[in-house]
Amino acid sequence: MTQRLVIIESRAHLSSDNEGVKPAAQPSSPAPTLAAPVTHYENFPVASLLCPPHLRQPIAAIYGFARTADDIADEGDATPAERLAELDAYRDELLAIAAGQAPGARWATVFGPLQHAIRQHGLPVPLLADLLSAFSQDIHKTAAGATYADRAELLDYCRRSANPVGRLLLHLYGVHDETALAQSDAICSALQLINFWQDLSVDIPRGRHYLSDADCVRHGVGRAELAALASTPANRQLVVDNARWARECMLQGLPLVHRLPGRAGWELRLVVQGGLRILDKVDALQGASLHTRPKLGKADWLRMLGRCLRM
Repeated sequence: MTQRLVIIESRAHLSSDNEGVKPAAQPSSPAPTLAAPVTHYENFPVASLLCPPHLRQPIAAIYGFARTADDIADEGDATPAERLAELDAYRDELLAIAAGQAPGARWATVFGPLQHAIRQHGLPVPLLADLLSAFSQDIHKTAAGATYADRAELLDYCRRSANPVGRLLLHLYGVHDETALAQSDAICSALQLINFWQDLSVDIPRGRHYLSDADCVRHGVGRAELAALASTPANRQLVVDNARWARECMLQGLPLVHRLPGRAGWELRLVVQGGLRILDKVDALQGASLHTRPKLGKADWLRMLGRCLRM
């Protein structure tokens, strides 16, 4: 989900009325209420067989909403302005279905199931809007070739790009206490950071810079070296240090796996171990992830399952 800014959009605040929302185009037939199966490749399980059966549909609806928004922001050859306009229309549709309007025809397969999940489970709509804020931020920042000043700014992005997903899942699981929310935020931010350090070889050539200015200065690394994907001692230490930071975030949230009952807890164990295993691979590359993208294989999944049993 990931998920990319000189312009930082403020947290979305949604009202329960329909003020300022344009009426959505009405579909010619009722919008579907069942989400499509999750088929997109992920390193981490989404609505897997471990997920409680009665929650697979709302989780798939959330995933479909986020996946489609991510594609709008990231796929194809649209200009930044066109992408932003599409996301604005997508946000308008979110506001419309949250206000009770029927989903429009264009994204009916996304917003039909999502509206059903909102009605059935009371999903907090501002969390969904936060995801769109992060996607818009990515477009702005990438278009400007802008960097992140420090880790605090990067974590603010994670707060909107990743943390809402964990909070939405906790809402579905009926877990609402502040300790659990903080642990969920730590896990989700860690997963977003892990995604950054896994994808350096892909993101940097595309003008996406997640290694912060403050970290680069601290390690004596120049942006030109990073742009060249050069594996220098300073660059290697920069990547290793950021991977360590992501691991620390993950470990802060780890106690949450024992708070979730049954299948939900096992699902989260696998998510956590997937992130930690990617970090193992980043560490083993010793900075070479600047030009080599670590991936999980069958042997890694067996190792993750073994680690889950020992958690």
